[in-house]
Amino acid sequence: MERSDMPKQADTIQFRPGRDTRDSSTQTDSKIQGHGPRLSKVNLFTLLSLWMELFPQEQPEEDDHIQIRGMGLVVVRDSKVVGLHCSGPELHAGQAAIIHHGASLADCHLYFSRRPCATCLKMIINAGVSQISFWPGDPEVSMLRSTSANHSNSHPRSPPDGITKEAALDAVVTEKLKSNSRSHICVRLQPLAPGLAQFVDETSRECDFMERVTDDEPGPNTEELFNRERTRHLRDFSRRFLVETSRQHRAILTHMRLENFCLEPYFSNLRNNMRELVEVLAAVAAGLPQQNYGFYKEQHSPAEPSLAKSSLPLRHEGLSQEGARHCIIQARLLAYRTEDPKVGVGAVIWARGQSTGGDGTGCLYLVGCGYNAYPAGSQYAEYPQMDDKQEDRQRRKYRYIVHAEQNALTFRARAIKAEEPTMLFVTKCPCDECVPLIRGAGITHIYTTDQDRDKDKEDISYLRFSSMKNVNKFIWQRSPSACSSSPPQQANGCVGKHSRQADQESHSNKKLRTSRSHTSPPVS
Repeated sequence: MERSDMPKQADTIQFRPGRDTRDSSTQTDSKIQGHGPRLSKVNLFTLLSLWMELFPQEQPEEDDHIQIRGMGLVVVRDSKVVGLHCSGPELHAGQAAIIHHGASLADCHLYFSRRPCATCLKMIINAGVSQISFWPGDPEVSMLRSTSANHSNSHPRSPPDGITKEAALDAVVTEKLKSNSRSHICVRLQPLAPGLAQFVDETSRECDFMERVTDDEPGPNTEELFNRERTRHLRDFSRRFLVETSRQHRAILTHMRLENFCLEPYFSNLRNNMRELVEVLAAVAAGLPQQNYGFYKEQHSPAEPSLAKSSLPLRHEGLSQEGARHCIIQARLLAYRTEDPKVGVGAVIWARGQSTGGDGTGCLYLVGCGYNAYPAGSQYAEYPQMDDKQEDRQRRKYRYIVHAEQNALTFRARAIKAEEPTMLFVTKCPCDECVPLIRGAGITHIYTTDQDRDKDKEDISYLRFSSMKNVNKFIWQRSPSACSSSPPQQANGCVGKHSRQADQESHSNKKLRTSRSHTSPPVS
């Protein structure tokens, strides 16, 4: 992003014609062409930063009255996520990273959802980070928001007139800091792998969470629900991350001293790559519809100790339905980086500290995250790829794959403390191999789907989850209020264990890799 006639190669925007088969994953060196599309590291970290910008806030920002935009930040060390941060009422995302990580930020890569302000940038550079990547839309010190006086005298779609002196000054200081920094400050976006956008859309329609909705409410309504949610998210995300018009965006880039990116074809590619990511994010978010569904606590009764569920929406540690849903979508994004060509699983572990850190996550801090993958140091597709349909069990993948929960626990960024509630968000029901690890690690709460509960697939079974003790389980299901107003046969998941073994078997071989801001109730 040096100021020259063309963007230099060192500041790559990563416009490549297809998937780079040598793109190493966060788990293994992927030197062999995989069996299905997946997210590149760059796009995964960028998507996580965009989604962290949308972390539920008690006091949402007012677009028309403040100049500082909230944003998300992903901290990566050795290709592994060690921090997820967002702006809060007191701290910017960059400041939160400094507070949480300090000097350990040295040699890390930071992915911002927009360009950080000079106040954050100087501290981050000083910490010795290796790379700072950001999306060059409206920066943290917003150039689209003007003072009330300027706003009344200028057209809202005239960026040069609406840019405040503070925003212009911050851009100058940021450019000076960048030009004198040893950190590599760049814009990194890659085109999606061919077919990945359609793949994400189709698998989001059929994920375990949507499958539960379909089981409860069979018919075309679920398809309409998904399409409606995706359209709504796409509209909202586009408005937030894609500057409304090309003219506005060019003006912002110019005032950020990024005139080189205004040139064609770089400018069109830049916006197109972000548009693709926004479409992926909208499809993934639509896979967990907000209407009538959420995570509700499972409680045991003396009559059926392993089956009964409570329909009471008991509040858990102040975590809202919106917050729980946000964390599960983080896990779903991670699942699209999987090395398993059949079933992608993602897991995120958050813990609740004793006091708030002043950033947007409140008392929550990241413990670890992961997805199912082959052992570190392996080559992609080096191990067997077959599922349980393969007759020769020696050629099946299950004994080689490291599960998402296992990776999240192995590569955790912080220790799990016995005195703090620790929450695991995982996109599939934990299997028998992971249940002892979860319990032994000190996980106190699990948020998941139970579509595979009580299944035995020979190579992998889910029999231990129902009898798991001393861990609070929050299952994705219809809300109690929706159940109370529905006929008994539509109240699955709200009273007792849903008796749909035959239906479960029809979905038991669901494949992730095939060809193919409302107010929320509190989490129980």
